[in-house]
Amino acid sequence: MRMLLTAQMDTETANRSVAEGTMAKVIEEVVDHLDPEAAYFTVQNGRRTCLMVFDMQDSAQMPPTLEPLFHAKSTIALQPVMNLDDLREGLGGMKH
Repeated sequence: MRMLLTAQMDTETANRSVAEGTMAKVIEEVVDHLDPEAAYFTVQNGRRTCLMVFDMQDSAQMPPTLEPLFHAKSTIALQPVMNLDDLREGLGGMKH
């Protein structure tokens, strides 16, 4: 199932990670686990934020994938999402 991961990092913890040079390792670890089809990095609510769209094969992926973000004191949200092709397929299957 296609999922959107939104992770907002705690500013103090993220600042320390940047200063120590470990931020890239945290991000790479998550990317290696998820193999996202898209990954974006921005600021939301004044916090460093990453948005990743990935295919969740099994809910058992969550603990090893999200643990580095929890260690970074991130606020995490996961939600199912559709691309345009998924939406077309879903709408096409509806009875009119």
